[in-house]
Amino acid sequence: MIHRMQRQHVLLFNVVPHLAVLGLPLYWSSVYAGPTEWLLFIGGWFLTTLGITAGFHRLVAHKSYAAHPRLLLVLAWLGSMGAQGAIASWVAIHRTHHECSDVPGDVHSPNLHGDGFLDKAKGLFHSHLGWMWRHPYPNIVRVAPDVLRNKVLMRINGQYHYWIAAGLIIPAAIGAAVHRDVTGAVSGLLWGGLFRMVLLQQMTWTVTSLAHLTGRRRFDTPDRSGNLWWLSLPSLGESWHNNHHRFANSPKVGLDWYNLDLTYWFIRSMSFLGLASDLRVPKQEQIAAREAEWRVAEQVTQRDSPSSTRS
Repeated sequence: MIHRMQRQHVLLFNVVPHLAVLGLPLYWSSVYAGPTEWLLFIGGWFLTTLGITAGFHRLVAHKSYAAHPRLLLVLAWLGSMGAQGAIASWVAIHRTHHECSDVPGDVHSPNLHGDGFLDKAKGLFHSHLGWMWRHPYPNIVRVAPDVLRNKVLMRINGQYHYWIAAGLIIPAAIGAAVHRDVTGAVSGLLWGGLFRMVLLQQMTWTVTSLAHLTGRRRFDTPDRSGNLWWLSLPSLGESWHNNHHRFANSPKVGLDWYNLDLTYWFIRSMSFLGLASDLRVPKQEQIAAREAEWRVAEQVTQRDSPSSTRS
């Protein structure tokens, strides 16, 4: 039953939006692609991405800050529109990922399929999207009991499909209102709904896959997480992934001032407005100490490597 629901979710909310994008050349001349559509696309992507990054991820999954109930409500709505899973299961899967990152039990690790080229390619496909087709369902009672106890979150959890629908209907309605025709509604649905979902999904999946295969490792972590600076803008800061795995409970993932982390800037702005508090940002001394640990670990690895032993 669960695996059938997983496959249905993939087909409806992953495959269909991607088919809409792939088929765009066939109907490009039949839809609008003006300022309204781009605003719906970029604005919808930004808001629903914040729902995932600032809401599902840093707030609910990691409790890296406290949020006013109204902010929690809005972020949970927006995150649900992202169609990445209902909030209880999303949080449970993510916490399980941190419990056993890149070892058996991590449902979307790219590093559990062998070391050969084809093995790595298989792992990349699995971690990027293949795992969603059929995967073990985590024990939510064990890993996310706080979510189960939160009546607001569980109400939104039960309304998950309604919020996905809202994320499609709202841009369609705006498109219809602006252009006053059916083509406007269809264009709004495509740009602010399906295309927006694809961009959000691809950014999340790329962090999940590539950031566990490559990227600069700043800290010693038990997994293979890396920092991908070039993905920091479209992921709203989530691609500072090695930083995140070392300081998982920090709302600030781009730990240096020059690390672009728009999610943290949003959280920080909410704190100025009195809507967020108790931001658990690590002190510079803690960051420096963890960096020193990694330098020592690298020196030990280089000293014990076969090449250094032969020399």
